[in-house]
Formats: sequence, structure tokens, C-alpha cells
Amino acid sequence: MGEDTDNNQNRRRAPRVPVNMEVDYAADSTFLYAYITDISSMGIFIRTDEPCPPGTTLSLRFTPPEEADVPSEPIELEGEVKWNTTKHADTGDPGMGVEFIVDDDDMRERLLELVKAIAYLTGHDSDDESPSAAS
Repeated sequence: MGEDTDNNQNRRRAPRVPVNMEVDYAADSTFLYAYITDISSMGIFIRTDEPCPPGTTLSLRFTPPEEADVPSEPIELEGEVKWNTTKHADTGDPGMGVEFIVDDDDMRERLLELVKAIAYLTGHDSDDESPSAAS
């Protein structure tokens, strides 16, 4: 079902930060609700028992945590499922790795600032210095 998660983590181009954030997502006409368990400026891991197949385009919507010192408006963008797994290497959770599809520099900067704020709040180091880094 899923690819080798260790290989996926070795391919990451942007460090991820652990988080527990709600996400609404849609694939075609199916609307679902789940949790983001890690985030980078380039993508997220969505914990779900029924991950979508790689290549699936998702419409994503999530709201930054209140305690993060960033604008609180929901973030809405698209992402592509890059891989899925029955057991995430870091958390043991089933789910899918989703890469953001972002062509807008303002959105890219907003994601970068969100990751930095979450990293600060959780005490994790985010080396995301450049919005051009990828996950």
C-alpha cells in the first residue's frame, strides 16, 4: 500500500515539525476530516486510516493554532499525495504525505512563517530558511 517511509524521510528537502492540527480535505467530491501530525513549509502528514493513493490532488483547509503568532485566517490550498503508509516511521500512525501545490509567493511565505511559529511553540528547530525548500 505505501512506500518505505524511511526512504521518504531521507528524500525530504524541508524539515518537518510535529503538530496536532485539524484539516479538512477533499478529493474529487469526497470531503474528509483528519489531523495533521507534522508540517513543513512544503507539505504535511495527514493521519488517516484511509489514505488516498499517490498522485491524488487534494483541496486542503486548516487553521493555524491560536497560540501561534501568525494570522488566524484558514489556509486553503491544494496538495498532491506523494506517498502513503500503514505505519509512519516517526509516529506509527497510518496516513499520507502531502506536498503543497503553491505558485503564490505570499502563500509560500505564510506557510514558512506558520512552520517557524509552530517550531518555536513546540521547542523544535525548524531549519526552513527558504520558501523554495521542498519536503
